[in-house]
Amino acid sequence: MLEKQSNFKAWLYLAPALILLTIFTFYPLINAFIIAMFKNVRIEDFTHDGFYGFGNFTDVLANGNFRQALINTSVITFISVPVSVILALLISVGLKSIKKLQGVYQTVFFLPYVTNAIAIGMAFAFIFNKEYGLLNTMLGWIGITPVNWLAAGATWWRGMTALLIFTIWGGLAFKILVFLSGLQSIDKQYYDAARIDSASKKRIFTRITVPLLSPMIAYITITSFIGAFKVYTTVVGMFGPSMGTAGNPRQFITVVGMVYSYIDQIGRAGTAAAMAVILFVIILLFTFVQMQVSKRRVHF
Repeated sequence: MLEKQSNFKAWLYLAPALILLTIFTFYPLINAFIIAMFKNVRIEDFTHDGFYGFGNFTDVLANGNFRQALINTSVITFISVPVSVILALLISVGLKSIKKLQGVYQTVFFLPYVTNAIAIGMAFAFIFNKEYGLLNTMLGWIGITPVNWLAAGATWWRGMTALLIFTIWGGLAFKILVFLSGLQSIDKQYYDAARIDSASKKRIFTRITVPLLSPMIAYITITSFIGAFKVYTTVVGMFGPSMGTAGNPRQFITVVGMVYSYIDQIGRAGTAAAMAVILFVIILLFTFVQMQVSKRRVHF
């Protein structure tokens, strides 16, 4: 009897979260899959030209623009996430060792997290400006010719490099906050014992700090990959709604950017839904692989 009451209370406590998940996650996901089954779904009234089966999915996969968007998304994801996680971990260890002005440094590094991404993107666009940008000004001080990062005629790799720098910088704040809280929870006795054994700083970091932070590293890595696959605002912030340089719109468009484009500008909800479902499947599979790997690597 007590066990049944306990189960009832558990479901009662979970009910609000389950209701919200159903309304804002499960229903939209199922609805997106249903919409993807119909041809030329119009967003205004959801009328369509009939059942299309998996036609939208084959059309999307055959679309060269979608493949380019997938490449852009993948490059941003698989470069920015590992780099930002490693940098955040190193910065956190450095901040932990600083006693004076630690709070000030933490605030400075946390500012990107509470600042609008579009506003920061505009600031970075100014920094990378070809004519009067801060970066090219500094390069000129050491005799390097100004580089065309974002203006018309800029190469894909230069624009992507600027975008990656912005994305990595913007993603550091939350990671540093999580790692700092993890470092503060590590028992000092581990470090004291290691110092008594004359362990080097490198060995302490690799044998004590990293293993004890591994649950947080796994959490940050998984959630960062999920977020990076859905990148959109950072690209718009730096390149504007065209998501590309002048004269070459859509040069850096992402999968989420294409979903918005097909809904808002082209008005083909079925195609947009198919893109969203494909992205969901990619994220789901990648997250599953990460979770399986983390079970072997994470020390709880």
